[in-house]
Amino acid sequence: MTDLGSVAWPPAPIRTERLVLRESEARDRAVFIELFASPEVGTYIGGPRSRDELERAVPEVPGRRPGLFVIDLDGAMIGMITLDRRDAERPGHVLPDAGETELGYLFLPEAWGSGYAAEACDAALDWFAGALPGRPVVLRTQAANDRAMRLAQKLGFTEVERFEEYGAEQWFGVRSPAPGAVPSRER
Repeated sequence: MTDLGSVAWPPAPIRTERLVLRESEARDRAVFIELFASPEVGTYIGGPRSRDELERAVPEVPGRRPGLFVIDLDGAMIGMITLDRRDAERPGHVLPDAGETELGYLFLPEAWGSGYAAEACDAALDWFAGALPGRPVVLRTQAANDRAMRLAQKLGFTEVERFEEYGAEQWFGVRSPAPGAVPSRER
């Protein structure tokens, strides 16, 4: 559920020191399947999905939609970032109308530990702040996911609340809230 308003999509590729954030292409399909079939990647997102199911379900050009960036290292996809409107029915909000944008990301296990997630997420967040200034970005992760908790802190997210969802304690934080935003626990 993406809501980027009048922002033209896709933006021009975003280049960082080592990475390119770009729109999905047909050549990325195998990596999308690998991401969602990986037991390591699935640890904190409900588990891996069946490779056979993914082969049938993933379109020829997966992820081609507003708010989704492919993370490219030396011409190959190593992960993805999403910027989506957080569903109003889910717990965790900082705006009265629940109109926050939620940051999500997945990276191949072989890309973990090299700072790629921090570099790519920071670039996506900078792009978002320029495209939609003043809009808060939220992040939810399982409290047990130490890597994601460290990344959230590094990216400047601050804890708003914790709640139970998907059978586990979730950490919910915000980065650069809009003026007048009220944390959900204070409403």
